[in-house]
Amino acid sequence: MNINATLLGQAISFTLFVLFCMKYVWPPLIAAIEERQKKIADGLASADKAAKDLKLAEAKATDQLKDAKAQAADIIDAANKRKSQIVDEAKDEANAERTKILAQAEAEVEAERNRLKEELRKQVAGLAIAGAEKIIERSIDEAANSDIVDKIVAEL
Repeated sequence: MNINATLLGQAISFTLFVLFCMKYVWPPLIAAIEERQKKIADGLASADKAAKDLKLAEAKATDQLKDAKAQAADIIDAANKRKSQIVDEAKDEANAERTKILAQAEAEVEAERNRLKEELRKQVAGLAIAGAEKIIERSIDEAANSDIVDKIVAEL
C-alpha cells in the first residue's frame, strides 16, 4: 500500500500541479504567446503594406518623371518656337531697315542727280550764251554757225 499511497500522492500532486499551472501559469504564457503572435502578424502586415506603398511610390515617381520629361519637352518646343519667332522678327526688322536704307540711298541719289542736272543746265545755259555771243560776234554765216553749234554739242 505504500506504493499505492505514494502513487496516489504523486498523482494528486501532479494533478494539483497541473491545475495550478492551468490556473496561474498557462494564462500569462498563452497571453504572451498570443501577444507575440499578434505583434508578428502586425509586423508582417506592416511589411506587406510598406511593400505595397513602395510599389505605389515607385509607380508615382515613374509617372512624375514621365510628366516632368513631357513638360521639359514642351518647354523645349516652346523655346524653339520662340527662338524661331525671334529670328523671323529680326529678319523682318533687318529687311525693313534695309528697305529704309535703300530708300534713303535712292533719295540721296535722286537728289544728287537733280543737283547735277541743275548744274548741267546752268553749264548748258552758260555755254549757250557763250555760243550765242560767239555767233553774234561773227558774221551770220550758216557754215560758221553750224561749226559753233557742233563745238557746243561736243562740249556737252
